[in-house]
Amino acid sequence: MPKLLIATSNQGKIKELEALLKKLDVELLTPTQMNLQLTVEEDGKTYQENAAKKALAYSRESGWLTLADDSGLEVDALNGAPGLHSARYAPKANATDADRRRYLLENLKPKPRPWSAHFHATIAIATPQGQVYFAEGNCYGEILPEERGENGFGYDPIFYFPEAQKTMAELSSAEKNRISHRAAAVKNALHVLRPLLSAG
Repeated sequence: MPKLLIATSNQGKIKELEALLKKLDVELLTPTQMNLQLTVEEDGKTYQENAAKKALAYSRESGWLTLADDSGLEVDALNGAPGLHSARYAPKANATDADRRRYLLENLKPKPRPWSAHFHATIAIATPQGQVYFAEGNCYGEILPEERGENGFGYDPIFYFPEAQKTMAELSSAEKNRISHRAAAVKNALHVLRPLLSAG
């Protein structure tokens, strides 16, 4: 069975990607399983650059086809912030997801609602030979001033999805995997992944 390395240590992302990729006839590997401990500086100017850096680094180190993603929350009232810096948005050291949500809401307080926003995901698929392929996905909604829901991670408890009338954190895993930005990016990546896996 072909193998695909998921280049992240974020357990929330791993869980989502495993569910999204289960239709593929592939063995999914994680850095922990492979004893891979790489530090990849996410200093790119775009989601594509960051995703490609991670995918290429892990693919070179492991010798396997590798999938990495870079994603972010873009809030219109904050001119697209936190964007690329979503995972490092709060100014305090060792900030938690809750710290980042609080900091975002503090910055939004003076701005008129609704606070329209979207999640963006870019997936990079790297081969051990150094080729990289990309796929993208978006999910549109708005930011709420209070947290709702227990599922998900990151900004999910304050990201409201109007069509479902729920926050991302109120959606079941199955619902989220139908409508999320990462789900859209994975769906767009499948036409690249399938031939690469069958060739591999």
